[in-house]
Amino acid sequence: MDIYAIRKQQLISLIGSQKKGACAERWGMAPAHLSQILSDKTAKNLGDDVARRIEAVEGLPRGWFDSLPPAAEHANAPLDAVESGALTKDESPALSAADQVKQMLARVKGLSSEVRERIVAATDGESDVLDVDFFQPGQVGDEVWIAHYDVRGAMGRGEVNHDYPEMLQDIRVSPSQLRAMGVEFKEHYHLKMITGWGQSMAPTIKHGDPLLVDVSIKEFVGDGIYFFSYQGFQYIKRLQRKGKDKFKMVSDNTNHPPEDIWAEETYIQARVLLVWNAHLV
Repeated sequence: MDIYAIRKQQLISLIGSQKKGACAERWGMAPAHLSQILSDKTAKNLGDDVARRIEAVEGLPRGWFDSLPPAAEHANAPLDAVESGALTKDESPALSAADQVKQMLARVKGLSSEVRERIVAATDGESDVLDVDFFQPGQVGDEVWIAHYDVRGAMGRGEVNHDYPEMLQDIRVSPSQLRAMGVEFKEHYHLKMITGWGQSMAPTIKHGDPLLVDVSIKEFVGDGIYFFSYQGFQYIKRLQRKGKDKFKMVSDNTNHPPEDIWAEETYIQARVLLVWNAHLV
């Protein structure tokens, strides 16, 4: 079994009964990308960068995707199958206690990698002390991955929509540092990176500036800069409500006059939170 077949099997085990769309969102992947990796009809494989990112998000040890647990003949029947009754106890995989704990921890959110390592160490017998402060609020890891999509929002006449945006590169950021800078968001996995294109939003956003956006915001929530599509084109502009039926589309560059657009033809995809030159918007 080659490395990509092993990774696919581990990926299926990790997802279990979770929704694929939710997993893709948490891991900073396009849902179509995850579906292609899981499909038997495509040759899309789980690459090194994505595998390492998922391991970091889930608090798994580096390289977890690259090897199967003991009793590989039962690798297609992970712990979920035993718990659901699909396998009898005698047929269940002969997983070590540590491997079973790792599988269970992979489904638990809000634990830091340090706490996960202590739990596994205690299970392995490497340590008989599990020092956890249960009264301290759970923390997101010091750094999280944010996907950078090959999506360009025009700050001019508009960019044609891409059907399936692919990731160019990822960045690692500290959620606590972002909040300290004044960036407001509910969940870090709602944050994505896109690129501004054009000059109409200068000087706030210059041509080629990376932008941090919140993809959970799909409707107008007040005056601000949004990433949206209108009549088949994608834009990054300020939006202001104008009556019941229209928005005023405003450019920060005074050489580009405001324009009224129909609200029912405006499809908001995200709100811009931060220009990656540290200018809050």
